[in-house]
Amino acid sequence: MFSEIPRAKRMRGRRQVAALVSISLLAGCGVLSSEGSDEEERITVGTMSAPSTLDPAKAWDSSWELYRNVFQTLLSFPSGATEPEPDAAESCGFKDSSSTVFTCELREGLRFSDGDELDAAAVKYSFDRMRTLDEKKIVKGGPMGLLGSLDKVETKGKRTVIFRLKKPDATFPFVLATPAMSIVDPQEYPADRLREGNEITGSGPYTLQAYARNEKAELLKNDRYKGAADIKNVAVTIRYFKKSSAMVDALKAKQIDVTFRGLDSQDIVTMQGRGRREQDIELVEGAGTEIRYLVFNTKDPWIRKLPVRRAFAQVIDRGAIAHNIYKDTVEPLYSMVPRGLTGHATGFFDEYGNPSAAKAKRILTQAGINEPVPLTLWYTSDRYGSATAKEFAELKRQLEASGLFRITLKNRPWTEFQEGYSKGEYPVFGRGWFPDFPDADNYIAPFVGPENVLNTPYPSREITDQLLPRERREEDRGAVIGDFERAQEILVDDVRLLPLWQGKQYIMSSEEIAGGERALDPSAIMMMWELQRKTSW
Repeated sequence: MFSEIPRAKRMRGRRQVAALVSISLLAGCGVLSSEGSDEEERITVGTMSAPSTLDPAKAWDSSWELYRNVFQTLLSFPSGATEPEPDAAESCGFKDSSSTVFTCELREGLRFSDGDELDAAAVKYSFDRMRTLDEKKIVKGGPMGLLGSLDKVETKGKRTVIFRLKKPDATFPFVLATPAMSIVDPQEYPADRLREGNEITGSGPYTLQAYARNEKAELLKNDRYKGAADIKNVAVTIRYFKKSSAMVDALKAKQIDVTFRGLDSQDIVTMQGRGRREQDIELVEGAGTEIRYLVFNTKDPWIRKLPVRRAFAQVIDRGAIAHNIYKDTVEPLYSMVPRGLTGHATGFFDEYGNPSAAKAKRILTQAGINEPVPLTLWYTSDRYGSATAKEFAELKRQLEASGLFRITLKNRPWTEFQEGYSKGEYPVFGRGWFPDFPDADNYIAPFVGPENVLNTPYPSREITDQLLPRERREEDRGAVIGDFERAQEILVDDVRLLPLWQGKQYIMSSEEIAGGERALDPSAIMMMWELQRKTSW
């Protein structure tokens, strides 16, 4: 699959998957705009995913949404594609049969937005810089965690970049396509520290003209850009909101043109109940690959006991959460790998079936546990939307209604919440996952092993030493279903992670805007260049 990825063959091998395709539910009939001033053509997008940093060497979070539009990567995911294709590169591919040498040839004439040359040395610098910042502990929990298989980066001439891997890794091209691998200008980004300030120097479709933290980002089409994106507008403003209702109100007031991440389920249901149209607003929806799950920290004396974790899993009613809290804008999930991806399974349903307090009680009594188990459940108060508090209240209700648990709920803002679970303070805590790339590997590998993205050690030798290395040697991802199914059986047996639900994707937009259904990549990151304004009806 990745033996060669030439630009001339970009369309070959593209697979469209139901879980990644957005469907426009109300088609416009306008003429697409192609003329006008920057301000006349500017499109304003509202989202609740504000960047945590402007330096890509630090971020493994929603900052990627901005990076995708202002930085460039060697490979990327065009609209509808689930396999990476060349962007800054002209071609890429494994050059050996063991999948340990991956080579990219850059496009000719690449330059950063400030005019500096983007050559092979700049690409190598970007990767070496990430490693330096990680090794010096300047960055903790950064994107270097995605490059566990990388040994070193070499260059040959001005345009050839060679990645030598420590072990076979067929997912490496997927990693290169993530915004974490953004190419930075060596003249602007220090090798041994993070860049400060509110400026970005990239080579992506847009330049960052102005930025106000947690408020807005002003983007302007980058005339120096050479890549795969077909830019359909000249300027975009991204406005950052803290509440879905405020974002929807801004859309109705025509202060913004499009809403992206963060729509509350009630706002979506209200729109659906009015025929998916209100005040010239359209709703675009489709299946997604975002998931929510619980993490069990076995350092806790109660959670350490497998029967407690199993009884917990036996009680949880995912359907009630999806229906009562999220109004069916999400779907129950019974494996860490979401529906629509190769390797999806239903292990937790196969093992536990429907929720049952009676079955859960038998699990506990057989283990000699006859009194309600006291547990504290933690969640972040400001990252996943206002429904999170309601979701955890529902979890508390279900667990205590069984008569088997006594639950305390606690929450913290995201930054403090991260610090807490990194220190192992929480017995049970909730997390969300937006995929780095659309492959089952990315829903298993990040969460297991002594060091993982949760900072909650989860040793599983069969997964880390056998299953993951074996599936990463196979370029044909359809041939590794058995490995993923076995990995998920282990996750079900251990009950260290408990999947809850899988999200759908929703965009609300003014009827004057086209391209919403094409603007999401497989990781649900909006590609602003796909949006355009209609001029007549």
